[in-house]
Amino acid sequence: MTKIFNDIRKLAEFDRDFKKLVKKFKTLDEDLSTFIANQLKLTHKLNIDNKGVVRISDLEIEYPQIYKAKKFPCKALKGKGAASGIRVIYAHFEKENIIEFVEIYYKGNKENEDRERIFKHYSKES
Repeated sequence: MTKIFNDIRKLAEFDRDFKKLVKKFKTLDEDLSTFIANQLKLTHKLNIDNKGVVRISDLEIEYPQIYKAKKFPCKALKGKGAASGIRVIYAHFEKENIIEFVEIYYKGNKENEDRERIFKHYSKES
């Protein structure tokens, strides 16, 4: 597989979120790889907006840009398709061509992203 981004990083908090969710949704590892190869490539490399990813613009963080993925197909959630209810928050460092995963959660357990976490990691960098 061709390398789409220079690097794909995960915050420690993301890894903790992921480990909890993967117990419930066994396909999450594969789903995340598919998400990177398809949705992130469409959005950040091909500039195609299929409404799967939205920039969280009210954070007042200019760089990196913070996004929420609303379309995240999860095979473990049969019959849901891309509207699985899994949300992924990530930072896109455009100049460096890096994606950094910030948070992953299931909408059934939690309504919105952890803004404190986002500010903790990125507000000083902007």
